[in-house]
Amino acid sequence: MRGADKAAGVLRRIVLLAFVASIGVRGLAAAQRVEFTWPTPNKAWAEGRPSRDFLQHAGSGDPESGGFGGVRSSGSQFHEGIDIKPVKRDRRGEPADDIFAAMDGVVRHISSVAGDSNYGRYIVLEHPDEAPAIYTLYAHLARIAPGLNVGAKVSRGQVIGLMGHSSSGNIPRDRAHLHFEMGVMMTRDFPLWYLSRKFGSPNEHGWWNGMNLMGFDPLEFLAKWRAKEVNSFADYFAQMNPAVKLRIATRRVPDFIQRYPALLTKPVPLVPAGWEITCDWTGLPFRWTPLSGLDVLGLPIDQPRILDVDAKLERRERSKTLALFRRGQWTMGKDLETLVQQLFGIR
Repeated sequence: MRGADKAAGVLRRIVLLAFVASIGVRGLAAAQRVEFTWPTPNKAWAEGRPSRDFLQHAGSGDPESGGFGGVRSSGSQFHEGIDIKPVKRDRRGEPADDIFAAMDGVVRHISSVAGDSNYGRYIVLEHPDEAPAIYTLYAHLARIAPGLNVGAKVSRGQVIGLMGHSSSGNIPRDRAHLHFEMGVMMTRDFPLWYLSRKFGSPNEHGWWNGMNLMGFDPLEFLAKWRAKEVNSFADYFAQMNPAVKLRIATRRVPDFIQRYPALLTKPVPLVPAGWEITCDWTGLPFRWTPLSGLDVLGLPIDQPRILDVDAKLERRERSKTLALFRRGQWTMGKDLETLVQQLFGIR
């Protein structure tokens, strides 16, 4: 074995041993209750009022179009977060709401140029005290709080910006809002994946490009959290509804599961032979099981195989295409293909 291969093998073992050690603290992390602050001064959610009192519609007049999921274009357009409308405006009619950090965290990305993204000016925080260590994203800002820098620690409730309607597109002033996301980042290899797709424009945002971020429904999580059905994000992920389950025979260890070991179902062997991954209807890979050689016997290397699909759920959610039924069997749809490409570096 060459020196580089030996070094890679040692590193892999160190990483996997860290996975095993992390399993021991999962129960403690899951038991701690998330401390959360609504990211704007709008008190409607905290007071239990209907979504029309805090969601900003996307032009249709229907407040549900400001929610998460397939809420636009008759269900065919996916929206990654929620849009929160302002409660106050200045003399010019511009929103005047401060934006707050929803939880203690670390600033991972600041995009201060409105035209560089559909998000406009936006901030991404990561929350390493949580398990999994999710991100929150705050978009369409009018300005970033002075002195806020990448790498800085922020406290729950700290002002990080001002609500606006910035975007590379055109958001009318009367529909100004905070676009708020909660989710996970797919891969640290995203810049290479992005280059391989030849989109024709530079990636201005590194790992924190929207194409590398996968959100979950903030309002669903918060409803369960308020009802004390869940205390933590680990609790919430454990209750997600499976939409697609797949297996892949591979020696690759995605950095996704290194960063989110709370999603493992059992300790990882020193040399895993593959993975069984369960995704919710959006494609979020919320459950990971490492596989042995016997588990992947007969599976071709680096060729995912779908094991199970919730056909009813897949048909209902038209804004995502995870699986297609062709010639008597399920095959990967475009969104699942992209997920596998990003996670495993398979082109």
